[in-house]
Amino acid sequence: MNWLRLLSSARLNQRSEQGSLPSRSAFEQDYDRIIFSHPFRKLQDKTQVHPLPEQDFVHTRLTHSLEVSSVGRSLGKRAGEVIMQRHPALKDNYSLFDFGAIVAAASLAHDLGNPPFGHAGEDSISDFFREHPQGQAFREKVSEAEWEDLIKFEGNAQGFRILNKDEYGLKLTLATLGAFTKYPCPALFPERDKKKRSQKKFGFFQSELTHFESVAGELQLIRQQGPSWSRHPLAYLVEAADDICYSIIDLEDGCRLGLISFDETVELLSGILRDKLDRNKLKVTTGLNEKLGTLRAMSIGVLIDSCTEIFLAHEAEILDAKFDHALTDLCEFKDALKLISDVSVKKIYRARHVVEIEASGHQILPGLLEEFCKTGEHLMLNRRSRKYDNLLLLLPEEVVAAIGRHPGNTYLMLRQIVDFVSGLTDKHALSLYRKIKGISL
Repeated sequence: MNWLRLLSSARLNQRSEQGSLPSRSAFEQDYDRIIFSHPFRKLQDKTQVHPLPEQDFVHTRLTHSLEVSSVGRSLGKRAGEVIMQRHPALKDNYSLFDFGAIVAAASLAHDLGNPPFGHAGEDSISDFFREHPQGQAFREKVSEAEWEDLIKFEGNAQGFRILNKDEYGLKLTLATLGAFTKYPCPALFPERDKKKRSQKKFGFFQSELTHFESVAGELQLIRQQGPSWSRHPLAYLVEAADDICYSIIDLEDGCRLGLISFDETVELLSGILRDKLDRNKLKVTTGLNEKLGTLRAMSIGVLIDSCTEIFLAHEAEILDAKFDHALTDLCEFKDALKLISDVSVKKIYRARHVVEIEASGHQILPGLLEEFCKTGEHLMLNRRSRKYDNLLLLLPEEVVAAIGRHPGNTYLMLRQIVDFVSGLTDKHALSLYRKIKGISL
């Protein structure tokens, strides 16, 4: 792989720049398009880990995405500065700010495909097709590869789908789409090697396979075994930004909510800060917010430095597709991050209020899918029913129109329904479920 192709500002099916401004690069336009998009705004009411408490502020998917983007920009700029020196030919068309803008845009979009109710939402959508009689009834109406998509809902693949849906008009650059795709392989992949970080999950559905093939071809990503490709190098920085933020900030939220004591939080972060941690200064600092803010900023700074160093040390291997690890798994603070993760699982992710909202998701999302998948099937087969005619009116016009454009295609109908349900906010999903089940009017 080479950086000149990897930094392509071209857009799919659009070879020339449209409306580009000298003061705003194509990659900065990507960032702006994402932040003003409807799917991004909905992240403000999607659970990160905790349902929103009354007593203090904790992170939503939206604030998490903004923070990951900020860390991603720093990682991109720092790596870009050295890469520009190593590859002088890039200076004719690019700068370190382009590296930062690409990683920032891809990081900003990294959670767009996540459904309501956190990661439990992904499992509940998958379980509907795997275990629910209504979901299982579609098994014989789709191909093997399409069925794998349905029984393994994946937020990363849903995000790639959202970024390429015409209705949102995002039309991002090839570089940003490449950096966004952390798992450049499909759901049905018998040769999958989960020891490789890039094959741990999957990054696109069958409905977007040709889109990704076009992206990979234009960027000259290296084709690997089966239907898989090498990662875009900047995807490693997007992944690192996410890993850094959820490790540190989920711990911060847990401390704010009293799930982990401040003293234990300090001890956990001391494995990252080491001699930079001034315990005496912490004692004279007033207020929990200020103390946590200082610890967070210092910890993130240390991890940015470490991950950038590892990325640059392995640049040649990454370009040759001979590197396939998470940067945080190789950094010198990996043991400290592992300990934070273990404690977070035990004391934060399994806290009662977290388990309660996940349990709600396992009831609400399959309930919505049961009714709306049946509605979509009635529409596709032109069946008349008072119940499903009424439910049809609750679907967005673009969903109804899209199903109508592909008569007889069960898979694409189901994809549209899953788009709708997974795109709901937590509150909207709960409200809609109560209404169609007759619990509230």
